[in-house]
Amino acid sequence: MGALLALASAVCYGLSDFVGGLVSRRAPFAAVALIGQAGGLLLALLVTPILPAGAVTAADLGWGALSGVGTGAGMAFLFRGLARGAMSVVVPTSAVAGVALPVLAGVAFLGEHPPLRTWLGILIAVPALWMASRTRTTAESAAGPAVDGLIASVGIAVQYLALAQAEPAAGAWPVVAGRVAAILTVLPWTTFPRLRLPAPRLALSAALSGAAAALALLCYLLATRHQLVVIAVVLSSLYPVLPVLLGIIVLRERLRTAQACGLLAAAAAIALLTTT
Repeated sequence: MGALLALASAVCYGLSDFVGGLVSRRAPFAAVALIGQAGGLLLALLVTPILPAGAVTAADLGWGALSGVGTGAGMAFLFRGLARGAMSVVVPTSAVAGVALPVLAGVAFLGEHPPLRTWLGILIAVPALWMASRTRTTAESAAGPAVDGLIASVGIAVQYLALAQAEPAAGAWPVVAGRVAAILTVLPWTTFPRLRLPAPRLALSAALSGAAAALALLCYLLATRHQLVVIAVVLSSLYPVLPVLLGIIVLRERLRTAQACGLLAAAAAIALLTTT
């Protein structure tokens, strides 16, 4: 169950990444991030009554809020990098570092000790993400986008690690607290320069992208209650694979050899991680 929930999280995040990436090319990245988090908050509020909650403590909400700060910062820098047209640098950098940092922290600070089979799956998943998500390089400078990707990866790592610390009795309230914190984190970006709202159709797409991301976090939160955080993080972080597949199917993009190898390696990693 934990592995399936983590994979469902990856699918939802992949859809969010695909839609958000397209919208951020046509609208201000800060506005896309802000509207996305608002859409995520709405979905979290709608889902909260469905998931039973017992005693919700201040610590649970605090961990959720810290997770939301990571989300807000991660999405803002990710969309800024995508808005610069540097997907070939930003996406693989944020994806690979976003996996490696939580895994290292899970082992060093959470005391998790995955079996050898899991480590093999992790070692395969990291280069698989890089190969699958990296597109053809362009002439733009890679220095700025690389920094965007690294900062986004730190935000993603904080998002995953902090949310996993919330107690099961808290239900979905940590995700709600996280969406509020994410909105507050992104909000300053919208004032420098003055916020320019996207067209209604693009705004709706941004909101749906954020709702999908919130659903991904809910699936991840449930996955951590059935699975090691290290495994849940790696499976959830395979989300860049889906935009690649959607790009091939929907946008008719050409599949390169490195991407094909990355997709096959990701499939092998999933097989190893879900059979532990």
